[in-house]
Amino acid sequence: MSTLELTKDNFNDTVEENGFVLIDFWASWCGPCRTFGPVYEKAAESHPDLVFAKVDTEAQQELAAAFEIRSIPTLMIIRDRTVVFSQPGALPAPALEDLIKQARALDMDEVRREVAEQQAQGSAE
Repeated sequence: MSTLELTKDNFNDTVEENGFVLIDFWASWCGPCRTFGPVYEKAAESHPDLVFAKVDTEAQQELAAAFEIRSIPTLMIIRDRTVVFSQPGALPAPALEDLIKQARALDMDEVRREVAEQQAQGSAE
């Protein structure tokens, strides 16, 4: 499966309908983004069961702002509507594969528990 272009119009539906979404925030003028693009595309071909999406930060400034994207490329992984990874920087193929493996292995019940605890602590402060 090739990558899906995310916009503010299809973002919520994509995340709601898919349990595992990888998002590459990028721009055409960004050298590291152009370097990471083929690595990301190859990973998408290797993992057809996952959704690999791209957000053009120039065309989708509102979406980039909503996720406080300050540096590109930024890779984000959303599982079960929860951001489990977000980090700027182009990754080499082996690091991306390892990251996907780690994200697949996450215990999402534990992740949700931790998020709930953090939110409870945040609202108590």
